[in-house]
Amino acid sequence: MSHGPRSGLTAVSSALLAMSRHLEVRDVLKTIVASARELLDAQYAALGVPDDHGGFAQFVVDGVSDEQWKAIGPLPRQHGILAAMLQEATPERLGDVRKDPRFGGWPAAHPDLVDFLGLPIRDGDEVIGALFLANKNCPKPTGTCGFTQDDEELLGILAQHAAIALTNARLYERSRELTIAEERSRLAHELHDAVSQKLFSLRLTAQAATALVDRDPARAKDELHQVATLAAEAADELRAAVVELRPAALEEDGLVATLRTQIQVLDRAHTARVTFTGHGVKALPAAHEEALLRVAQEALHNALRHSGAKHVEVTLHRRDTGTVLRITDDGSGFDPRTVRRAGRHLGLVSMRDRANGTGGRLTVRSAPGEGTTIEMEVPGG
Repeated sequence: MSHGPRSGLTAVSSALLAMSRHLEVRDVLKTIVASARELLDAQYAALGVPDDHGGFAQFVVDGVSDEQWKAIGPLPRQHGILAAMLQEATPERLGDVRKDPRFGGWPAAHPDLVDFLGLPIRDGDEVIGALFLANKNCPKPTGTCGFTQDDEELLGILAQHAAIALTNARLYERSRELTIAEERSRLAHELHDAVSQKLFSLRLTAQAATALVDRDPARAKDELHQVATLAAEAADELRAAVVELRPAALEEDGLVATLRTQIQVLDRAHTARVTFTGHGVKALPAAHEEALLRVAQEALHNALRHSGAKHVEVTLHRRDTGTVLRITDDGSGFDPRTVRRAGRHLGLVSMRDRANGTGGRLTVRSAPGEGTTIEMEVPGG
């Protein structure tokens, strides 16, 4: 080991504590990778979670810049050494990964890896991931591995706890999904019992008014007044139901974590790359957080469904005395003035209403062929 016993135990303890602090799967994966690289003093580290189709559902790296990662290209497939970790479920320690007969090369922008240590992450008999480290920062003769048996054993301890942390994070996300599904079911029943019945009454009353227009205009007028009353009541019921749609995740996790989770789901579900950056933002009043979340959801819906964007970037950060949400896409864009004149708002009216309701403001910048940026600023945070 490159650390003494005391410093090594301290490093392991710090890594395990860091893993236990996170409940989001992506955060757990990133913490595992960063902890492993720091613990074993390696230049590069990666963790792959396999899917059921020969690829990786998630692949997290540490030691590679965002620019390098973008240049490398799509996620790797399960082949070569990566496949060995998942299929044979045994550790691999190599002096030069490029000389291994299973080595199949890598993209031109990929960093040059030499000595290599890989270990499966297991939950019982199931391999739920594989942890890879390369280029240990230590002197080593050509063709020999800088990673030692002690390093392998230390990484094995980390992998065991990584399996627990990853399993817990998955269970937490599944539990939250079930909670959301139950809430949706409850609201569906409420909408049926309240709003649907009001709308049914409204329809019958309108039909009665139509039948009375010619032979009894006075009664028809009364029926139309009743239509207006029922419509107002239905609108009130609908508004009350919508208020209850504030996600439980927002209540429990706060705005940053909720946005990050939802954007990760969108990134997996769409061909467009959807990214999120949030930093320096403290807790906001509940109404402000909900308004920011709803604006983000509306803007993301427009970008992913209508703009043809290849990349949508969401950021949340502090600015002076306020908090700023920005959604930028590289899609087809539009002329905001033309949209307003045509009576098509793309949700812009609702977004502005939400911003105004928090004492904030909404800015929309777009032009045909130049993408769209929607920015909402609210006080506080």
